[in-house]
Amino acid sequence: MGLLLFSTGLIAVAAGGVQQAQPAIPVPTPKMGTPPSTEPPIVADDTFDKALPPLSSDINAPLEPLAPIVPPTAPMVPAETVPPELTQPLPALQVFDSTPLVDVTVKDTKAPDIRYDTVVRGLDTLGLAGKFNSLSALKGGDGKAANATVVSARGREDEDLAVRLMKSLGYYDGTAISTIEQIPGDTARVRAIVSATPGKQYKFGSIAVQAAPTVPPGLVESLLPLHSGEAIEAERVQGAEANVALVLPQRGYPFAKVGQRDILLDDVAGTGDYTLPVDVGPRSSFGTFTTEGRLAFGAAHVGVLTRFKPGELYDNRKVDDLRAALVATGLFSTVSVEPVRTGNINPDGTEAVNLLVQQERGPPRSVAVSGGYSTGQGIRLEGSFTHRNLFPPEGALIVTAVAGTQEQGATATFRRSNAGRRDRTLTITAGADHSNYDAFDAFTTTLSGRISYDSTPIWQKKFTYAYGFELTGTNESVYDFGRGARRRATYFIAALPGQVEFDRSDSLLNPTKGYRLKLSLSPETSVRGAVRPYARTLVEASGYYPIGDSIVLAGRVRAGSIVGTDRDDLAPSRRYYGGGGGSVRGYGYQRLGPLDPNGDPVGGRSINEFALEARYRFGNFGIVPFLDGGNAYESVLPKATDLRFGAGIGGRFYTNFGPLRFDVATPLNPRKGDGKIALYISIGQAF
Repeated sequence: MGLLLFSTGLIAVAAGGVQQAQPAIPVPTPKMGTPPSTEPPIVADDTFDKALPPLSSDINAPLEPLAPIVPPTAPMVPAETVPPELTQPLPALQVFDSTPLVDVTVKDTKAPDIRYDTVVRGLDTLGLAGKFNSLSALKGGDGKAANATVVSARGREDEDLAVRLMKSLGYYDGTAISTIEQIPGDTARVRAIVSATPGKQYKFGSIAVQAAPTVPPGLVESLLPLHSGEAIEAERVQGAEANVALVLPQRGYPFAKVGQRDILLDDVAGTGDYTLPVDVGPRSSFGTFTTEGRLAFGAAHVGVLTRFKPGELYDNRKVDDLRAALVATGLFSTVSVEPVRTGNINPDGTEAVNLLVQQERGPPRSVAVSGGYSTGQGIRLEGSFTHRNLFPPEGALIVTAVAGTQEQGATATFRRSNAGRRDRTLTITAGADHSNYDAFDAFTTTLSGRISYDSTPIWQKKFTYAYGFELTGTNESVYDFGRGARRRATYFIAALPGQVEFDRSDSLLNPTKGYRLKLSLSPETSVRGAVRPYARTLVEASGYYPIGDSIVLAGRVRAGSIVGTDRDDLAPSRRYYGGGGGSVRGYGYQRLGPLDPNGDPVGGRSINEFALEARYRFGNFGIVPFLDGGNAYESVLPKATDLRFGAGIGGRFYTNFGPLRFDVATPLNPRKGDGKIALYISIGQAF
């Protein structure tokens, strides 16, 4: 039976036992003088007693189970009162707009930023202040932070930075601490101080290389320029290890791998014992080639592009050169060259290594458009279509059309690049052209062939050459001094042109030092009634001398002669003329030389020219003042008299394929009919 006790200040309930008494709920006491309430009770006492459940007289009897609670039944709602939106099926998940809500952050403009100064101590004497400032979190914050916590966090980052920098110079015991202090008299700023204590500098103790025997002996050790007693500087260590990794593949070890260094520090002696494991791999020589992928050409032509022979000691510089030559063909979207072990041992003890060429040929067709303008030649536009591999390997078809104010024509060219030899080119060209200049008006058809050994941006050669043949039929206007009037004449010309060049300059398109020498010789015959053999010769020399880092003095001289025939027996298009962008600037194209009574040039059998330039470059731009001189002569040999001079200034815009040239010039001693200003726009330097 339960027991319910009421007592002043305590309430306890017992059911089958006695529980801990709990403090009674205080009952407010009526104030003195307040009459008792006369309101009737909310529940009468007899009603309350009847509502109490009956209690068992057995105090140990178990409690009766509670009757299950029946949830109240919701009242029925007539269907017509249910909103129609609640009776519709849920829409498909994909139609929900899943765009996240825009997080609109309102900045408290009233909260001021903290301004701070950064002070670094202890790194100046080590020469690390500059590197620290470039990497510092405090310096990178530009002296501003949202609060002091941010400044402290940046200071802790700079502590780690200072320790790393000191370790990079061998100060492995170095420590750093950052503090923040108020600047006296300035409540708006604080001072962040990073104090570094380097301690002692560790130096190399013993230096050991763990590697298999090499040929020659001690090769790895000789490639590791570290010595006992030197400071343990991270940059020198990394550079020495990189030198080992770089040079070993150049000395016949293509699979060499440099392992992880180990430096054991002795804090008493202040030294570190250095150990470097190196897996040199087998000493190797070149073997054969294999190709995979979407091929532009096969392994046989890959062999043409190499600068080594099977059996030569492996040198990865020659492999890199082969990769560059493959890229230069323009036939690949991607190409790679990797050495592959064969396990075959040669008589000299080296292992033969094959080269695997992975090819992915690219689009072979291209369209190009170029244009230019110069006084005397007018506007000249040229467009070309090229299929670089129509006749594999590297057999190209090039169709070119020229449209200009004074020249129109079209040519078709077959070109075989790397024809049986790296950088040797076979070219066969057929074309028709109409040229209308002051010197002549010519309709010309040409069939020519040429074999050349050329310099390229990959390999600029000291010695290059070219030779070939040329068959030309041309109908040209020519001034007949006997008749005193112009007339048209037809010429058939056969020529065997050749050229050799010795190049000691440092660049093909933009030389800054060195020199070049070139000799051209073309034995020819002109058939116009009778066979008249003659020879065209031209000698040219140019030099480049740098002054400082931004100025280059450049000069050129040129002289030519035609021997074996009279001038009037030569086709006008085969004579020498001066003037123009590649000759004496300031004068019109082909305007220098003998003139007819109408003031039009008739050309000569000899020519001499010179040019001087001061090429000043600043960034990708340049300014070039220049002075040119020269003339063409009726005589076989050029003269030193009657030179014509032109001067001007040019602008250059330097690109990765060469400079764009804008030259403006004026003749210094003009003749009657010469213009006052000449303009030239083209690609590349004048010489």
